[in-house]
Amino acid sequence: MNARLSKLAELPREVAQYLVVTVSYWAFTLTDGALRMLVVLYFHGLGYSPLEVAMLFLLYEFFGVVTNLVGGWLAASVGLNITMHIGLGLQVLALGMLLVDASWLSVAYVMVAQALSGIAKDLNKMSAKSSIKMLIPSGADGHPQSEKLYRWVALLTGSKNSLKGVGFFLGALLMAWLGFRGAIAVMAAGLLGVLVFSVALLDRELGKARFKPRFRDLFSKSAAVNKLSAARFFLFGARDVWFVVALPVFLQSQLGWSHVSVGAMLAGWIIVYGLVQAQAPALTGIRSGNAPDGKTALEWALLLSGLPLTIAVAMWLQWSPEVVVVAGLLVFGVVFAINSAVHSYLIVAYAKEEGVSLDVGFYYMANAAGRLVGTLLSGVVYQVWGLEACLLVSSLMVGLAAACSLALPRIEHA
Repeated sequence: MNARLSKLAELPREVAQYLVVTVSYWAFTLTDGALRMLVVLYFHGLGYSPLEVAMLFLLYEFFGVVTNLVGGWLAASVGLNITMHIGLGLQVLALGMLLVDASWLSVAYVMVAQALSGIAKDLNKMSAKSSIKMLIPSGADGHPQSEKLYRWVALLTGSKNSLKGVGFFLGALLMAWLGFRGAIAVMAAGLLGVLVFSVALLDRELGKARFKPRFRDLFSKSAAVNKLSAARFFLFGARDVWFVVALPVFLQSQLGWSHVSVGAMLAGWIIVYGLVQAQAPALTGIRSGNAPDGKTALEWALLLSGLPLTIAVAMWLQWSPEVVVVAGLLVFGVVFAINSAVHSYLIVAYAKEEGVSLDVGFYYMANAAGRLVGTLLSGVVYQVWGLEACLLVSSLMVGLAAACSLALPRIEHA
């Protein structure tokens, strides 16, 4: 362990700090994906309806909205180091709450535990994404180098999402192997170790603003950030309206898939999604020296908007539901991954360098609000009208994301 730490100390400061942030983010993401899968499968197995399962995540998503808004201001005040460690600590606490006897696990109790997990997740994500801009060396113009910034953001985001997919599978596997409480205990112990590692190595001044941010600075004054945030709201609502509750319940109840099969399917989807996201710079033309702009976001959103509609039509025509859903999900995942990667780069590029977490926090507030609406709609729409209706709502929401992208700044490339 000491030999590894000494090797880390020999690396350039920005690389060493990037690795510490990335490892902490990876570990958190594994537990976040596994916990989501554990909760969906465990409570659906107890006989909870799709709407009741969706309600378990309601406070998780709601507090994500609040946390991103306030967390950006908090990080600018006390530093990204502190907010990242608060996030890791709260996740350990949330996992610990679920170790109680099964008779305690009412809907209200689990919602509170999920609320803590939602706060933890968004503090951790906001801290990790914001820190990248602080660690990229500046170019000749005094601003972070666009190409390197895009690559680092894509790598962090893509690897995180691949690991979230591994977390989905890990959650299903641990539940089959150790049961609900055993799986939770293993994750809590592992994440506590990562928290100790991060506290020891992460720069204590990382991301702390030189000015004293005011509470009114929570709301972005940048038109570009506001428009991108609106597009992000609809983009992630479009994903979660059919992915969070409707899809796993459909695979289990309508197609008869086992817990492990559902977990493996969703894990594979997110792993591919993350791998594509990490390769987004190559897929969107960074090799020609052009970083993405508003036009890039618009074009990829338009391409994505027709995919859920196509899947819904194929199901209405009574094509093989397994083939349609699995194939459609994979294609949707590839195109969605590139949309998400472009957005993730644009927010870091648009954010002010001084107090970067304020703009990033506002943007991820919109992301969390989209997930909140999408999660709630996923339970309601599926329970009343079925998966095809969830897909139609998804297509509409991607179209709205494209409409918001129309006004994003464009760059005239040479």
